[in-house]
Amino acid sequence: MAAAVGLALYACPLSCRAQTEPEPSINDYLPPSEPEVSRDEWRQRIEDARRRAKEAARERREHPALYKPAPEDPDIVATERLLRDDSLQQGDIVATKKGMFVYQGRSDQPRRDQDFVPVNPKSVR
Repeated sequence: MAAAVGLALYACPLSCRAQTEPEPSINDYLPPSEPEVSRDEWRQRIEDARRRAKEAARERREHPALYKPAPEDPDIVATERLLRDDSLQQGDIVATKKGMFVYQGRSDQPRRDQDFVPVNPKSVR
């Protein structure tokens, strides 16, 4: 029996012992619609990209006002951050630009502006 298996392995070439996929080539990673580009075409693409980058940098230098981010209202940002804070529990006190507030909401419900009740400093003694 062992002789028959050994004879079969000897007679069968390596290619029939294990069917393996061929190694991937660069063409396997390119989109099918684009053929491989020549070295000169590749260099031209690089030069075009460099030219576009220099033009964009010059445009930003000449017109910086066009590229400044819109200033965010700090009060709106702070309010949004407070409403998204999952660590708040009922009775927590938060300090804002408009004063101190007690959180009266529930942890199992979304936060709302009405969940924050102003702290009345005159009633505390």
